[in-house]
Parts: sequence; C-alpha cells; structure tokens
Amino acid sequence: MGRALALGRDLARTQDRVSPPPSPPLLLASTSPQRSAILEQLGIPFDVVAPTYVEEDEPGRNAVELVRRHAQGKARSVAGVAGDRPVLGVDTAVVLSGRVYGKPADAAEAEAMLEALSGRTHVVVSGLCMVTLGWEEVAHDSTRVTFRTLTPRDLAQYVAQREWEGRAGAYAIQGVGASLVRRIEGDYLNVVGLPGALLVRLLAQRFAGTYGFG
Repeated sequence: MGRALALGRDLARTQDRVSPPPSPPLLLASTSPQRSAILEQLGIPFDVVAPTYVEEDEPGRNAVELVRRHAQGKARSVAGVAGDRPVLGVDTAVVLSGRVYGKPADAAEAEAMLEALSGRTHVVVSGLCMVTLGWEEVAHDSTRVTFRTLTPRDLAQYVAQREWEGRAGAYAIQGVGASLVRRIEGDYLNVVGLPGALLVRLLAQRFAGTYGFG
C-alpha cells in the first residue's frame, strides 16, 4: 500500500513537470525591427515574412479606415504560406488635425513634420489584423502624444541624428525621440509600432492560455 502511494506521488510530480506543448509561432507580416522587438518583449513566438501588399492611400478615407485596411492587406498577402499558424498584420499612422503624416522623404520634410507636431497633441493610430484558417479579425487602437514646444535648435539637432528615417511622423519614441515628448495617453507600445495591449487582449480571447494570456 505504501509503495503504491509513493508511486502515485512520483507520477503526480512527473506530470506537474511536464511542459505544455509549444505555442505555434505567429506569422508577422512585417519586417519592422520595432514590431519584432515588441513581440519578443511580450514573449510571443513568431516568424517574419515580408508582406507583398502594396499600400495605396485612397482619397477620402480617414486614418482609422486606412490603417485597418493596410493591416488587413498585409496579413492577407502572406496568409497563403502560413499553414495553420495565425498571421498578424499591423499598420500605424500619425495624425494631426485630420492630416496623416507618413514617413518623411528627406531631412527637410522631417523637420517640417516635427515643427508641425511641436507643442501640439497628435494621435498615433494602429490597425491590427489577425487571420487564421477559420476566422479573421480587424481592430485598431489609438494613443494621444503631446510634444513639448521645440526650438529651432531642438529640430536641427534631432534631424541631424537621422532617427527620423523610416518613421511615420519623423520620430522614434523608443529612441532619442522620447526627448521630444511631454506626455502620452494610451498604449506606449502602440507609438513604438505595435498595439501591444490590443494584441494581448485578442490573444487572450481567441487563444486563451496558448500564448500565456487569458
């Protein structure tokens, strides 16, 4: 009897130590280093595939419609190679007074963007789309960012560092661009490039426990 109980306890301890099966990696339809870094920070396994979707901003669409459409297009463009893995597409825009600020073409445009944002509150809006074999979901999140008033010297020094290259709105809040910001309201990771809180909420609802959420 005692030996049977001991064996039972050993079996229970062994079962407790059995690890759950690994989570299937998300397929990230983006080559953005910032988005990859956010997924790594959140402990979400993923693989990267460059989307084949070509972004075209249709006249008359507002920023929310645009980022949702672009996120969906990116995710759908790689869904054919995903197999049974979930695909994640994301698109982010900087909006001030209804105008969408994309990535500046050169230093002069970057300085003009930053000057427009100086001392004012803009909105960073991101669209997120997840596609699986059985369903597709599109959502979005917004973060309000207020810049301090920037002097001509502030603008010249920041532009000279070239951190604006490839950045919507011409700044990177995760870098030296943090010095331009007075406050934010909402998800910080959204400003970096991926709405982390929104993604975690979606994974908790759709994949409870699989990725460590819900």
